[in-house]
Amino acid sequence: MDLSNLQPAEGSVKKQGKRVGRGQGSGKGGTATRGHKGAKSRSGYSKKLGFEGGQMPLQRRVPKFGFTNINRVEYQGINLDTLQQLVDDKKIKDTVDFETLFTNGLAGKNDLVKILGRGELKAKLKVSAHKFSASAKAAIEAAGGEAVTL
Repeated sequence: MDLSNLQPAEGSVKKQGKRVGRGQGSGKGGTATRGHKGAKSRSGYSKKLGFEGGQMPLQRRVPKFGFTNINRVEYQGINLDTLQQLVDDKKIKDTVDFETLFTNGLAGKNDLVKILGRGELKAKLKVSAHKFSASAKAAIEAAGGEAVTL
């Protein structure tokens, strides 16, 4: 290394971007590379999201349909095979209430729970939930347990 081949460390020197709109002497003054007139030349211009150059945008071309029922009640569904799996993993013994479902991550703290009938239940459980499907209720009682509606 000597004075003829000195150079800064790799990545330490970055090429600055062109400074526009800083007077005629810079060569990038005047219109500041924005051209003449039109919306794009103005300050504060921003293209609308989904703008298609003046063509009718997609979200206005596609028809609206359906409606959302504001009184709809959403339930978090939990199947019997999930409850059986918890019994097999020794996470629950004989009672299943909202607290145990919440601690095992099957329901959120503000959820309404509905027990659904997929799979089979071998364990005798006392299950308490907000709702039961007919097949789930029958399966729980067939296994010798009881279904308690909250």
